[in-house]
Amino acid sequence: MAAAPAVEGDNGCARGGLVCVTGGSGFIGSWLVRLLLDRGYTVHATVKNIQDEGETKHLQALDGADTRLRLFQMDLLDPASIRPAVEGVHGVFHLASPVILQPAQDPENELLQPAVEGTRNVLRAAKDCGVSRVVLVSSQTAMVPNPDWPADKVVDDDSWADVEILKKLELWYNVSKTLAEKAAWDFAGEEGLPLVVLNPSLVLGPTLTPAATPSHRLLMQLLGGQKLDMEPYYIGCVDVRDVAQSLLVLYENPSAQGRHLCLESTERLVDFIDKLANLYPEFPLHRIKEDKQGWVVRSKVGSKKLIDLGVRFTPFEKTIRDTVDCLRSKGLI
Repeated sequence: MAAAPAVEGDNGCARGGLVCVTGGSGFIGSWLVRLLLDRGYTVHATVKNIQDEGETKHLQALDGADTRLRLFQMDLLDPASIRPAVEGVHGVFHLASPVILQPAQDPENELLQPAVEGTRNVLRAAKDCGVSRVVLVSSQTAMVPNPDWPADKVVDDDSWADVEILKKLELWYNVSKTLAEKAAWDFAGEEGLPLVVLNPSLVLGPTLTPAATPSHRLLMQLLGGQKLDMEPYYIGCVDVRDVAQSLLVLYENPSAQGRHLCLESTERLVDFIDKLANLYPEFPLHRIKEDKQGWVVRSKVGSKKLIDLGVRFTPFEKTIRDTVDCLRSKGLI
């Protein structure tokens, strides 16, 4: 397989070299794979089922995929299946983790074990294979709710979600992301593995995948007039293309350390719903009559660390319009 010539970065990560993207067929993963290929990287992307064209066809159609993309079937709970995708790569982007936003029937097996043990297994493979840098996709849901956070302070990278509150609310996806990120930091500290983390908020924007993603289905529910209880954790949204760009920036910049909240602006759910309703008055959105998010301090620079690294966020209106146009083109709304 022909690889583009690698340019060595200050942190030892080869720009344009060989990298691994776990969960490469997903919403964020496929945009990241596309961006990496566009930048001259050679990519090992993992999928759950390599026989499923719904996971593979949109990746194989990307420019550069024929010579610089290789797909691997991976099971997060099977370390032996992880190693081949990680062997020989300079960096790992770990995105693979179950996304179940509706109530889980079996949280431990559906969400928690794959997220937490899967993260440890991927990091172990990265460490054993001598990977130079790991970029982990966590979530803004690993940051809130935090009852100890100062009432007048914008939520930032120092905030951690209260896992016991999340469990009481049965927000098992949020629990899985919080515990997986904590496990990653523990592993990196114990093993000396270079790790940097991205914490995206609600991710929207057009998808390269053939089917709607969980966050798209959530948007479709809102547009259909459903009332969703997101007040405990919603603090903003972000364009998937900006998430992919942020991941690349974190990989290529040795100065990027720690956690990075990734959102267009810090806002309240009432702001989000009102903007949606104003953009699309033809949809029966359920307007919020009582704002229960007094704890959310609004900010246009909630992602200051990423902005300082050069990330420029897509305006909310463009993200939403591109999302709705995409859903319409697929006949979903």
